[in-house]
Amino acid sequence: MHRVETQIEIHASSERVWSILMDFPGYARWNPFVRSIEGTPSVGALLNVHIQPPGSNGMRFRPTVLAVEAKHEFRWKGKLVIPGIFDGEHYFILEPKSDTQVVFRHGEAFSGLLVPVFRSTLDGATKQGFVAMNEALKREAERE
Repeated sequence: MHRVETQIEIHASSERVWSILMDFPGYARWNPFVRSIEGTPSVGALLNVHIQPPGSNGMRFRPTVLAVEAKHEFRWKGKLVIPGIFDGEHYFILEPKSDTQVVFRHGEAFSGLLVPVFRSTLDGATKQGFVAMNEALKREAERE
């Protein structure tokens, strides 16, 4: 197992940050990493997700939604072809510090046989993509 986790402090309410995260059609406008999400954010649903780490053409995959807890957590799990080869449990967690301040935690726990092969990419471009998304979410949420 290998975990990549990032976080950023956002000066906005958890309601505002959550509404941006759940507005899938808006991702193409502000999100440099998760370029699109199609589907319904409900537990058990399949999503169609397009991610684009820095320096790549991106990839599409169909993860299953594991958790949707309004204003707190959105989590999915994806796999590469067959479970156990290269799986990723991706999460977005909002931790309110006040009515107008949130810590946004964004990460993924990777497991499977191919994790050692991809470790440098995960710690490099993938983590950079998470950070870029965090910074863009902060700009979007703090915009008046």
